[in-house]
Amino acid sequence: MKFNQVTIKDIARELGISPSTVSRALKNHPDISADTKKAVHELAEKLNYQPNIVALSLRHSKTNTIGVIIPEIVHYFFSTVISGIESVAYEAGYNVILTQSNESAQREATDLRALFNSRVDGMLISISRETRQYDHIESILAKDVPVVFFDRWYDNPNTSKVLVDDYEGAYEAVKHLISQGCTRIAHMVAVPGLSISEDRKRGYVDALKENNLQVDEQLTVICPNGSLEDGQRAAEKLLSLKKRPDGIFANNDLLAFGAMQVIKKKGLRIPDDIAIVGYSNWFFSALMDPPLTSVHQPGFEMGQEAARLLIRQIELKGKSEAETIPEKKVLKTHLVIRESSLKKR
Repeated sequence: MKFNQVTIKDIARELGISPSTVSRALKNHPDISADTKKAVHELAEKLNYQPNIVALSLRHSKTNTIGVIIPEIVHYFFSTVISGIESVAYEAGYNVILTQSNESAQREATDLRALFNSRVDGMLISISRETRQYDHIESILAKDVPVVFFDRWYDNPNTSKVLVDDYEGAYEAVKHLISQGCTRIAHMVAVPGLSISEDRKRGYVDALKENNLQVDEQLTVICPNGSLEDGQRAAEKLLSLKKRPDGIFANNDLLAFGAMQVIKKKGLRIPDDIAIVGYSNWFFSALMDPPLTSVHQPGFEMGQEAARLLIRQIELKGKSEAETIPEKKVLKTHLVIRESSLKKR
């Protein structure tokens, strides 16, 4: 007998009892004797019996499974979000199916269909950087599948979302550079068009304007992939300017790391010649030379809040007297100040 094919009928046959008795024993039904329950549970464990989830879902129209679509698993921020999601989901009795779009709109649509076909009870989605059309998500919403967005989203008033205050995070980062005496602050923009990128750029611009500093388009460099290599190329471009920047606010820590490599290679000092602030506070930020100042995002808390919202929607679904009202939760960031931005006075 193959362990991965064990059924209730197999256990019943081994013990010489009916399948219905086995089923009730596994559910600890009071009508089943303690000896029978003990025998059934011991044999089920020995044979590695697992309930047929598909059959259960067809019977109960619920799988106690949620699907998650993230852009990249390797991204430190998203790994912390996943941890937050799982902590809440498992505590509530839900399993998690995780997929990654690899920043591809096509892959995102494929993952969405796969999760729907797996009969997940709801989905948590952070859209890819390529996603500009949303028909694949709208079709899922039209099928009454609960969906909650986290970090990256599009403007749909009928969905809940959990975000961080990217505008305020960027504003505080640039204000800090200004407090250190920086007057020509560059901004490395990752993945223009994404809501998080646009909010961070607005924070950058407003901080400059409110401190009577010029917004110089030459100091805004587009980094389409937000990668280490993008940061290197952007730094090369900024350092080639006739009047180079004395501060850099990078959209993420990878861009900042790439910029730091180029700056040091050119023989310039960080932060004395150029101060740098990143975003996301990746695990390696404190290990850089010098340690990188960065905006910390509460990824774990974001995952927890998103999972709570989704599970609440799932539990309310089908209750005629209940109405699910879309919610928008915005979490606060905070600036972790390290040596990369602290200029000597």
